[in-house]
Amino acid sequence: MDLKSLIRDVPDYPSEGILFRDLTPVMADPRAMNHITETLAEYLAAKQTQAIAAIDARGFIFGAPVAAKLSVPFVPLRKAGKLPPPVVGADYALEYGTARLEASTSGATQGQNIAIVDDLLATGGTAAAGAKLLESLGANVVSIVFLVELTFLSGRDLLPSGVDVFSMVQY
Repeated sequence: MDLKSLIRDVPDYPSEGILFRDLTPVMADPRAMNHITETLAEYLAAKQTQAIAAIDARGFIFGAPVAAKLSVPFVPLRKAGKLPPPVVGADYALEYGTARLEASTSGATQGQNIAIVDDLLATGGTAAAGAKLLESLGANVVSIVFLVELTFLSGRDLLPSGVDVFSMVQY
């Protein structure tokens, strides 16, 4: 399936000079969503994945159906302050400032093979923080997968070495 044909380019959004990749048309297409779920589930099953973690909020849209398809637990990686305690967190750099991801301390278990799902890989900071967070809980991050990767931003370079990275569409 040609997912790229469903992704809408929005020039100068959210600011001048940025070409925003709008995934809304992909999410509105049931065939596309089924294709994404099937592809990621098949890919992650081969990695012996025992749980799926996804990054708040758009990663949830793709990660939760994959977890359901694989019949494995779903671990939400939330923005700071959205989960009840006890939680663990990881800070990461943004263009202007910092942000924090948090997970429940019961979200992942020691030695569990877990994959991270997100919508888009840009600079890699959020996904790297997610991996750091899960590893702090004792989980083994086996793969980090994305629907879209902006290769020109070299986000893979910030992700942990030795962790498998997969994207379905590249720009």
